[in-house]
Amino acid sequence: MAAAGMGASAMMAAQPAAADAVSEDPWVSEVPDNPISDVYQFTVPSEAVAEATGIEDGLVAVQGNFGPGKAWTDLNMGASGSDLTATHGPLEPGLYYYQYAVRPAADQDAVAFRNPDAPQEVTSQPTYSTLFVPGPGAEWLADVDDGGELAPLDGKGPKRDGEALVWTPPGYDEDRAEPYPVLYLVQDEGQSHREWAELGRLGQIMDNLTLDGDAEPMVVVMGDGDAVGHHGVPRDLFRTAERELNVSKDGSERAIAGIGRGAEQALQALVHKPRDFAYVGSFSGGLDKRLHRGKVKQINRSTEMVRLYAGNVTDPGYDDTVALAETLTGAGVDFQSDGSDPETGGTWDTYQKNLHDFAQRLFQDVEDEGPSEGHLPFVEHELPAPGTTPTPWIDDNGVVTFEMGPEFADANNVTVWGNFGPSGSWPRTPMVQQDDGSWRLSLAVDGGSYYYKFVVDGVDHKDEVNPTSVFSEPTWSTFAVGGDNLRGRYTAEVPAEARGEVSVMSYASTAGGGQERSAYVWTPPDYDPDRAEAYPVFYLQHGGGQTWTDWLEVGYIDRILDNHYLQGTIVPMVVVMADGNGVDFPTEMTTRIAPAAEEQYHVSSESDQRALAGLSMGSGHTLSTLWAHPGEFGYIGAMSAFGGPPADADVEAINEGTRLLRVYSGDVQDFTYGATLQLVSAMESRGVNHEFAPIIPGPHSWDVWQKSVIDFLPRLFTVSGD
Repeated sequence: MAAAGMGASAMMAAQPAAADAVSEDPWVSEVPDNPISDVYQFTVPSEAVAEATGIEDGLVAVQGNFGPGKAWTDLNMGASGSDLTATHGPLEPGLYYYQYAVRPAADQDAVAFRNPDAPQEVTSQPTYSTLFVPGPGAEWLADVDDGGELAPLDGKGPKRDGEALVWTPPGYDEDRAEPYPVLYLVQDEGQSHREWAELGRLGQIMDNLTLDGDAEPMVVVMGDGDAVGHHGVPRDLFRTAERELNVSKDGSERAIAGIGRGAEQALQALVHKPRDFAYVGSFSGGLDKRLHRGKVKQINRSTEMVRLYAGNVTDPGYDDTVALAETLTGAGVDFQSDGSDPETGGTWDTYQKNLHDFAQRLFQDVEDEGPSEGHLPFVEHELPAPGTTPTPWIDDNGVVTFEMGPEFADANNVTVWGNFGPSGSWPRTPMVQQDDGSWRLSLAVDGGSYYYKFVVDGVDHKDEVNPTSVFSEPTWSTFAVGGDNLRGRYTAEVPAEARGEVSVMSYASTAGGGQERSAYVWTPPDYDPDRAEAYPVFYLQHGGGQTWTDWLEVGYIDRILDNHYLQGTIVPMVVVMADGNGVDFPTEMTTRIAPAAEEQYHVSSESDQRALAGLSMGSGHTLSTLWAHPGEFGYIGAMSAFGGPPADADVEAINEGTRLLRVYSGDVQDFTYGATLQLVSAMESRGVNHEFAPIIPGPHSWDVWQKSVIDFLPRLFTVSGD
């Protein structure tokens, strides 16, 4: 039995170990003994909740930017001995900020708290803590040796209002003959100017850019945007900076940028005195001001660069940025567009990237004036009117908008629960109430199929406007988003003419004295019931708490098969999904399901043309059939598997009659992970030939099982299982 390799399998391979994450919170740790790196556990002593909040027996969660597109989301914690825990990951490299929260009841407000043994890290949000996950793609956010210095800027002037923070570059020389160019940054409303360093990781960004030679050595002054002068700039900020620091007073060596309201302040400063700043950056901002021709000429003549940035359409500043681009274009102002970042919205993850790009363009010649790679043009984005379309509403770029009507206008806590977390985990993401009392939430999700429900003050509700249904989970609805990732490719619809047919097969079960049961059957697009050679047949089983409909309704197996078949990566086969509940499955399989399929469809009864696989409970059913009937199914797949060979198993017959026995598992988040390792160990000790596929990141979830079956299908009915 050869260990086969293919693209899908390579994408499931365990990740290399990453450098240690950085957090000041001792309640956070990387999960030990996990083959997948960057999976983290949050552990809160139960008594600490009451000590911090005065609330006992509440609903505790970790809240943070762990959702798709770094959206703010809730991870419910569960009891583990005397502690409360939540496990999440693998987390992509980058900065995460979070807090703990407890609700006295599901319909009451949450009370936030942090670990009292952790220092306060975020000035404007005292309950926040941070977790930095190093790794590929986040090197520019990592700490470096011999970097610059962050320090408060202490102004003593009589008109001095607000505060400022200053970063000076490595090797800063206050006596240098040539003053340093200077970048002024202004925060958004509701933020502190210190967040540029606390959540924006400005120090690390500038250290890396400067030491790598990608940015000119400059001084960065983060002013308090809450203390502003007549034209938007923090009053006395320039005078104080120029008095206390060795920075230039020349407009050609001064830049200014801001977020949201801070971006508007930067633009107002540009319009008021164009010569004061040669470089201006707007991060998710706008400008409600008419520009006259004379002012436009001054701006174009004295400004080296005006550059606009924004996140995707979930960014609250997206529409303002689109309007700003139209205003500048209509007025004739020369500007550059970095475009819309499709990955993240109005979050510090977006502003970090904005700053990284902007700083590299200052005080030096840059040839490429276009948007960052992969960014989208700024175009108007308008959601359908409430109640006018089935939900969720999915735009062309994978932004999904959920909607609930005003019947829940008086609710306090409305969230969307779904498999939107890393590797198919299930966070709860708060919805936003609209002026008419309805609720909406927009998320930028990766490609793949999703299942979700609404949770209103602790009560589950189905999205009644979504026409999909899940028989085993009445409150669930589903949808799919296309994408270039594995699940995005394989759960996308193929053209109608390339789709297989799904029909329903009835059969007499061993349950209930021969009660009639049903199975879904997929046949390939060119299925010919009269061809000379019978088709290979794959029997695919569901898990516990599920039924014969789940592989189709939640697993999107029909689309996975359609895509494989269209690509030519599977042989023509018939796939049967029967009901495995409440029966002696080996008997049910061999005396009822398989005979019914052979009678009603043109499928083979030869062992080398029959495959059997299942997930969780279905894996136990699959393996028990193999142990009891060795040689009747030549291909065996077990996902989130358990159930080792019994003492009387005929190992010789099993090995002789099985062409492929392949086992799949999620990581330690999959609650059958330990049982799967025991199964593999038992087969090794008994000499049962098998393959153990690379661990798939994720919990006991459909994301794991879809990736498993995507890998398993091309291995069926080939000479060696390759």
